[in-house]
Amino acid sequence: MAPTSGLLYVTMQPKAGLPESQFHDWYNNEHGPTRLRLDFCANGFRYRANDLGGETPSEGKPEWMAMYDITDMSELTKETYLRLRGPPSKTPREAETMAQIKVDRKLYDFVAGRESEEFKKLEEVKNEGQGNVVVAVFLKLYPGDGMVEKLDKWYWEEHVEMLAKVPGWLRSRRFVTSTIDPDAPTEYVGLHEYAPQNGLGGTEFKAATSTPWTAEIMSNVVKDKQRRVYNLYYTFGAAPRYLSADISNWTSTDPTSPVPTKTISASASNTEGGAIESYITTPDGVVIPYRLEGSQDPNAPLIVLCNSILTTYGIWDDFVKSFLSSPSNKKYRILRYLKRGRSSACGTKPITVDLLASDVIALLDTLRVKKAAAVIGVSLGGVTALDVALKYPERVEKFISCDTSSKSPAGNEKAWSERIALAEKESATASSGETIVGQELAEITTRRWFVKESYENPTLAKKLEGVKQMVASNSLEGFRHSVKALWEYDLKEEMKSCAVQGLFLVGGSDGVLPATMKDMAAAYGKDGAGYEVIGGAGHLPMVEKPGEFAGVVGGFLGA
Repeated sequence: MAPTSGLLYVTMQPKAGLPESQFHDWYNNEHGPTRLRLDFCANGFRYRANDLGGETPSEGKPEWMAMYDITDMSELTKETYLRLRGPPSKTPREAETMAQIKVDRKLYDFVAGRESEEFKKLEEVKNEGQGNVVVAVFLKLYPGDGMVEKLDKWYWEEHVEMLAKVPGWLRSRRFVTSTIDPDAPTEYVGLHEYAPQNGLGGTEFKAATSTPWTAEIMSNVVKDKQRRVYNLYYTFGAAPRYLSADISNWTSTDPTSPVPTKTISASASNTEGGAIESYITTPDGVVIPYRLEGSQDPNAPLIVLCNSILTTYGIWDDFVKSFLSSPSNKKYRILRYLKRGRSSACGTKPITVDLLASDVIALLDTLRVKKAAAVIGVSLGGVTALDVALKYPERVEKFISCDTSSKSPAGNEKAWSERIALAEKESATASSGETIVGQELAEITTRRWFVKESYENPTLAKKLEGVKQMVASNSLEGFRHSVKALWEYDLKEEMKSCAVQGLFLVGGSDGVLPATMKDMAAAYGKDGAGYEVIGGAGHLPMVEKPGEFAGVVGGFLGA
């Protein structure tokens, strides 16, 4: 039997003692994303009442509403969903917050619907930033035979036909109390969606709601009617993204989560809007941990940072600190992530540059970013950033490709295979028992990456040791898979026709790459691209020269 789709409809009225900042932090970063990670939860929206007319919100007329389209209502009776409603998945913060909210939760099965040609699915990332108005009408009928049939006939033959003539009308859907909630009284719900600028209250709307047939239905069929009007407030995604000066230090307690979600306060993260550490799941099921920080403006321009092979996003720490310390850069949000191959759970697909570029798009999609202000990457991350611009030019405004090549150098497969063999010979293991890259390859690799003078600076030498331990602790299995992306790729032809504004940036002491990247810049697009060299730096200039690196990035983005 085909699954029954439907709606989870929830109204909430916070009590007087609950801080508004706590309410939004919990709702946007904890409660909503955990629901959107469920396969059967198609979307999730928060709405705010616009029909209070100066009246103080109350439990009888709450200010907040959320609704989720459910593809199979029976899933709400199963453990996958039910476990979210109790500990340990339900955190102490959620329990404490919800104890201060009057919650009314209802379940409805879908009956039928109609939409205009102008209707857009607001859960699609391309529509992020667009709003709507929802009119929710709740009807309870008099008992007796034929009442439902009379309501249906009026609804579809007259009422929706006339509502469709109201300026700004987008969609009407009807629901009925769900069969999975047999103890609930039967109620019929109409959800009518309009554009923010609409004709509600106008001539066409008054005509649709004042016909003789309408009067007959309301007098003889409908026993009770309730009507609410809401404006879209927030669209949930399957990962938290809500930064605020008031977010708290918090860590999730769900033992099934592949990566604990953390929110870090503005003071603890030394950023305007705090920071979030969590994860997304790619379309092929790979978990990608990320860190989001910076501006609390939800529409802030986003910079995506792509790591080199064998490193974590910690290589960007000093750059991020330096970059965000500049007043002109505080408007940005910065997204860092662990690319495929950091762990052994890197999927079954062959890892290629194109696949790594698609992971960047998966991050943007899940975090509901239509277009990144910039994608910046180094080494394997550098060619990934370039490939994002080539394959998805509509999703990135600018890119910076650092210390990389447009084509895999001859002999790359042999060189990296020898490095894999070296790590296999050491057979190092983490405390978890997983085989890792180990110290021998890590020492050789990082000595090759950084200039000699950097090791003579005690403060910097400690940071280089930190990078070495990133390399050493990388999953060996993940390394085996991800390094294949470097074996055979060629972006030279595609580069010639790309129009995304780009910059090629390189450490001045990174072997042959300064000359290589100068040629890349000249060959890019119709008129070439920018080219910059950071002196006194090797393969990871953001580690050795974070201030200079931040200066170049800020200048390019502000140009």
